[in-house]
Amino acid sequence: MLNIWFYTLLSVIIVSLISLVGVFTLSIKKEKLEKILIYLVSLSAGTLLGDAFIHLVPQAFADVKNTTEISVYILMGILAFFVLEKFVHWRHCHEVPSANHPHPFSYIILVGDSVHNFIDGLVIAGSFLVSVPLGFATALAVIFHEIPHEIGNFGSLVYGGFTRKKALYYNFLTALVSFAGAVLILAINAKGLANFIVPFAAGGFIYVASSDLIPELHKHTDPKKSAGQFFSILLGIGIMLALILFE
Repeated sequence: MLNIWFYTLLSVIIVSLISLVGVFTLSIKKEKLEKILIYLVSLSAGTLLGDAFIHLVPQAFADVKNTTEISVYILMGILAFFVLEKFVHWRHCHEVPSANHPHPFSYIILVGDSVHNFIDGLVIAGSFLVSVPLGFATALAVIFHEIPHEIGNFGSLVYGGFTRKKALYYNFLTALVSFAGAVLILAINAKGLANFIVPFAAGGFIYVASSDLIPELHKHTDPKKSAGQFFSILLGIGIMLALILFE
C-alpha cells in the first residue's frame, strides 16, 4: 500500500507543478506559442481517448456482470463534465477587464478548475488502487492533458484581468486541490469506489477530448497542420498502447 501512496502522490505533485507551465510561455511570442499549442492539444486528445478506450473502459468492464451499470457510470462522467463546463461558462461580464477588476469568468475558471483538479486526484488515486500500470497510464494521460489545459487557463486568467504573477499563483493553488481528492481515496482505501471512478473518468476523458479538444482542432484547416494534428493524436494513442507492454 505504501508504494501506491508514493506513486499516487508523486503523480499528483507532477500534475500540480504543470500548473506553473505559464512561466515558460512568458518569453515565447504569441504566434509561436499558438503553433506549438495546437499540437499539444492534439496529443492531449489522443492520450485521453487512448487511456479511456484502451485502459479505463476495458478495466471497468473486466469481471463485471452488470455491464449496464458500467455504461451508466461512463455516461455519468460525460454528463458531469458537461455540467462542469457549463458552470465554468455561465457567467459573462461586459466591463473591460483589469488588474483591479478581473472578469467574473476568471473566478469561475478558478472554481471550475478546482473541481476539475479534485476529480483528477480521485481518478489517479482510484486507478492506482486498481493496478499500478493503470495508475501510470491514467496519470500520464492527465499530465498530457494538463499541459495545454493549464496554458489555456493561464492565458484566460491574464486575459480576464489578473497579472501574470497572480495568474500563476492562483492557478497553482487550484492545482493543489488534486491532493485532497487523491488523499481522500487513499485514506479510506476506497478500492470499491474505484469501480465507479474508473468508468466515470473514462466518460470525462471522452467528453473533454471529443467536445473540447477535437472541435478546437477543426478551427485549423491548413492541410499540413491537419496532418500534424492527426499524427499527434495517433502519437497520443500510441503512447497509451505502448503502456500495455508494462502491464
